[in-house]
Amino acid sequence: MGRARITANLVGSLALAAFLSACGGGTPTSAEFEKLDAETIYKLGEYELANSRKGADAVTYFSEVERLYPYSEWAKRALIMQAFAYHKDRDYENSRASAQRYIDTYPAEEDAAYAKYLLALSYYDQIDEVGRDQGLTFQALQALRAVIEEYPDSDYARSAILKFDLAFDHLAAKEMEIGRYYLKRNHYTAAINRFRVVVEDYQTTSHTPEALHRLVESYLSLGLTDEAQTAGAILGHNFRSTVWYEDSFRLLTGKGLQPEVKGDGWLAQIYRQMIRGEWM
Repeated sequence: MGRARITANLVGSLALAAFLSACGGGTPTSAEFEKLDAETIYKLGEYELANSRKGADAVTYFSEVERLYPYSEWAKRALIMQAFAYHKDRDYENSRASAQRYIDTYPAEEDAAYAKYLLALSYYDQIDEVGRDQGLTFQALQALRAVIEEYPDSDYARSAILKFDLAFDHLAAKEMEIGRYYLKRNHYTAAINRFRVVVEDYQTTSHTPEALHRLVESYLSLGLTDEAQTAGAILGHNFRSTVWYEDSFRLLTGKGLQPEVKGDGWLAQIYRQMIRGEWM
């Protein structure tokens, strides 16, 4: 950035600070806003966004740009900045609403990709503990997929892919949590149903090795040795170096069994698909 541009930015920032001081340090009134052009109001919003802890302080300015200059280029910029400012405040509902309004109004604009990404983040950033309702996780996955599919060459798509994988892993973690709960209480059939979901639907996540081991545990507890041996075989084929395989191998050999494909159950079918390269 050249010296002239740095000087111009500094002068602009000082001018904006002086204007805010003239307003008594508070937000300008409607009458004061009406005396300003769109660019000035927009830059006041940027100044607030950079210097205030609350994104809502900046939203006021960006909203005024839209109100006073609804068809201007600055109004377009102000709308996407509203979505960002709300997100900064963790006001995800309003961030999502602003981002969706931008997408609906300016679907062909370059910032539409960013608006879609912000919309996805408004769901994703609410995913925290495994124990919460997973509806937000599903919504995050759908929104992230939209970014990946519609803007595959963008930086937003690359970031969305990483977040998609983490959200997907989050769903698998939820199934594992419930499965462990049932297993500890000797509800083996209910536990198996949860671990099966991980193996069949979330096999690319980090939870698959443990899910297979828990299947070995559950099936052995029910006396279903064919299924237990087959789960051990899949675990050995894909995750031989993990502690989960070591534990499963110990459990099986302790009962005189080996990890090998037995019978024709769902695990045996998965094993055969895997050998043909159609699984994992």
